[in-house]
Amino acid sequence: MSRPLEGIRVVELGTFVSAPYCGKLFAGYGAEVIKVEPPGGDIARAHGPFPGNKPDPEASALFLYLNTGKRSVVLDPRDPGQREALLRLVETADVLVENYRPADLRALGLDYATLSARNRRLVMVSITPFGQTGPYADFRGNNLVAFAMGGQMYITGTLEGGPLKNGGYQADYQGGLNAFSAGMLALLAAERDGTGQHVDISVQRCMAPILEASIPYYCYLGQWNGIRRGNHMASFIGIYPCADGHIGIHLMPRNWKPFLDVIGRPDLAEDPRFATQADRVAHNDELMAELYAWAATETKHDLYRRAGAGRAPVAFVHTMADLLESPQLNARGFLQRIDHPVAGEAVYPGPPWWMGPGDWDTGRAPLLGEHTEEVLGGLPR
Repeated sequence: MSRPLEGIRVVELGTFVSAPYCGKLFAGYGAEVIKVEPPGGDIARAHGPFPGNKPDPEASALFLYLNTGKRSVVLDPRDPGQREALLRLVETADVLVENYRPADLRALGLDYATLSARNRRLVMVSITPFGQTGPYADFRGNNLVAFAMGGQMYITGTLEGGPLKNGGYQADYQGGLNAFSAGMLALLAAERDGTGQHVDISVQRCMAPILEASIPYYCYLGQWNGIRRGNHMASFIGIYPCADGHIGIHLMPRNWKPFLDVIGRPDLAEDPRFATQADRVAHNDELMAELYAWAATETKHDLYRRAGAGRAPVAFVHTMADLLESPQLNARGFLQRIDHPVAGEAVYPGPPWWMGPGDWDTGRAPLLGEHTEEVLGGLPR
């Protein structure tokens, strides 16, 4: 069975997270992705962790994850001869994915006008902090900047401690995910019209639409109506430490009595302080104290089993070990083992969505410049 994007050639001219994640999705679903790296390699190669804590550009966990299934070509576009080789490579591509600063790309002579003159069907997907136009277009930025300036940080955290960043490089991954989706739409349009287009992905703009209803609320009311609540929206909706980790509960009025039966506290159903949801809100601190004391005695896996049987909305915060052992993820084949000639064998997360058997390639990440001669030697002269 062929994979969905077989026959598509993608040139990836990007580093670190956003463009490589977009390229990873193209490669996983069957496209030939040629990763063009500078002579020193993608900067992600310098980011750990590394096996045995020994830095090695061929064994960065971040690089290996982001670049599965790709081919690596080393080219320096500042060199005229190598720039011409890159242009000839772009002539053979359906898609170019890049995350350069717009001014830097123009200085290299790799702007969309130049590239589309060599390949009129080319879809060029550019991922930048702020987009190709506007007063911030040539500003440098990173994941933290995008998370802050996209509004996500403002609604995350606590009243006491202030705004917080989410874990990992979530803004950059959102940029890559949106770039893949938009790139696929542009590919469909190119197939229909015979001409490509320049897809402009601003990571700030990717973050701003996923603020739930914060912007409309502000427009309606003239102020933000939310509260940074940290781990607790209320005593009955929040995260509690337990004996071996953390558990989360989300109790609606209909769940109150089943929950109390699961935790062995049916007496609280008769407590007038907690009789209704309004009463529970009015006595939030007292109920929170009860739940903190209860949760401290529980173990997460045992509680999760009991809660499922009793139809109580309780889950536990998964650690990395929990994810690897997850019966659900393992049953669906999400976790995949990939061997690498330098880093060795490791478990990798699979694709974000499932399209059927054989839809995703589990090929390893390339060594630096591993395919330079093969790819460039096959270009038309």
